[in-house]
Amino acid sequence: QLQLVESGGGLVQPGGSLRLSCAASGFSLRYLSIAWFRQTPGKEREGVSCISNSGGITNFADSVKGRFAISRDNAKNTVYLEMNNLKPEDTANYYCAAHTPRFLGVCMLDANAMNYWGKGTLVTVSS
Repeated sequence: QLQLVESGGGLVQPGGSLRLSCAASGFSLRYLSIAWFRQTPGKEREGVSCISNSGGITNFADSVKGRFAISRDNAKNTVYLEMNNLKPEDTANYYCAAHTPRFLGVCMLDANAMNYWGKGTLVTVSS
């Protein structure tokens, strides 16, 4: 059974950077697309970024393009989300999720398509 555990959240000042990690256990990530979502109480869950199984394809929400980067190290069974130039509106619980793609080499930012979810890590951007 695949388990996903996020880490790296915390308090950061506006303009700062933070790297989140999604560590998998129980199953290899090699054939899974991975996505990051975020959610604030009262708001709809938002897809942030995703990466294909081999890392060749990535997608980003318009709100984070140019500021965030996603990468994966399949040898370590870990996916990362590098967040730069953070803004207060980036404050949210960040969740890692995995999906078995219909075709390899693609990824999607659709929460309803995710098969596995981590429990989240809180990111707070504030002065």
